[in-house]
Amino acid sequence: MSYQRSEDKTPKRKQPFQSVIEATPDRTLLLVVTFLVIIGFLAIFSASAPRCLYEGGNPAQFLIKQLGAFVVGVAGLCWFAHYDYKKLPKWNNFLVIAIIILLILVKFTSLGVNVNGATRWIYLFGLQLQPSEFAKPVVVLLLASVFREDADLFDQRKWIFAIIPILVIIALIFIQPNLSMVILLLSTSVVMFLCAGGSMKLFLSCLVAGIAAIVVAATTIIKPYQMQRLMIWRNPEIDPQGAGYNIIQSLMAFASGGFTGVGYGGSIQKLRYLPECHTDFIFAIIAEEMGFLGCLMVIGLFFTFVQRGFIIAGRCPDMYGKLLAVGLTFSIGFQAFLNMSVASSFLPATGVPLPFISYGGSSLIVSLWMVGILLNISKKRIKKIRNVNESAK
Repeated sequence: MSYQRSEDKTPKRKQPFQSVIEATPDRTLLLVVTFLVIIGFLAIFSASAPRCLYEGGNPAQFLIKQLGAFVVGVAGLCWFAHYDYKKLPKWNNFLVIAIIILLILVKFTSLGVNVNGATRWIYLFGLQLQPSEFAKPVVVLLLASVFREDADLFDQRKWIFAIIPILVIIALIFIQPNLSMVILLLSTSVVMFLCAGGSMKLFLSCLVAGIAAIVVAATTIIKPYQMQRLMIWRNPEIDPQGAGYNIIQSLMAFASGGFTGVGYGGSIQKLRYLPECHTDFIFAIIAEEMGFLGCLMVIGLFFTFVQRGFIIAGRCPDMYGKLLAVGLTFSIGFQAFLNMSVASSFLPATGVPLPFISYGGSSLIVSLWMVGILLNISKKRIKKIRNVNESAK
């Protein structure tokens, strides 16, 4: 925007005016994600190779599968980075219907895959997908669309086009059961509601009601194994060979790693001591092999990711983009917090993977697609131009 000096002596406005500019995608965010994905490849190979050798398979078979998901994820990242995010709302109805259909197929048809008592995956066209992972960006897209004007929860249109579909999605995920994903989706929804200017009184009222509902659920709805997780959380030694086994083995990995770690590939816990060490507990293997310094590096990368995501939200010129950036950033950042907290026994055990790092094609693909949308939003920025009189001082 050009600005010409006026010849008259009338005072100029002191406040700088703003202009929306087209900038390059956030390179810091892209660099952080690149480092996280590379760390993930290294950790997956190290954690899964002993298991593959034990089963007589290719030691790199999990890494190869993850590389395949990475290719799909990067393709989607590039597409979303160039597709105008303001056009995304027109896909809302299609995405909601697709997610609900997939979640129904997972739970109520033979296409669903049951692992450790939970049916969260589906086989389609020879591929195993986890639909609940794809629900994360869909929920963010819906809420950003309806909250961009205001956060009035008593608006009938918001219930029809967003809140009811989200409640259906959450209910279908809850009965899989996947309580950790339900917590993640609800937390993301609350954060977006508050960022959109939602009523704090209403939030506190819902919080009190939610706590009461949790108390009721603890005695009526929550599965026995979920309640057992809470009981074992702080006292895993109560059942060292049962429910407390994973927590104990994970903490042993942290203790063995010390400050600098035992070295890449030197983990003992991955030798069939720590189950799911390449998925839910991969952070424990990183702690053992890379030590406190390695954990600090991973935490620092996720902290930088969240910081850049919120900076992108702050710079975005429109409310829809701001809410979209906040929701996507919080979803990935909070999921990382949950995973690392569980591995270090800071929180009770949940079943969420560590974004970009844990083995899991659905998680990696969705996370990279979400980053693509963030990069797209980062290209639209508000540029503040100082007053000419101020610049001349």
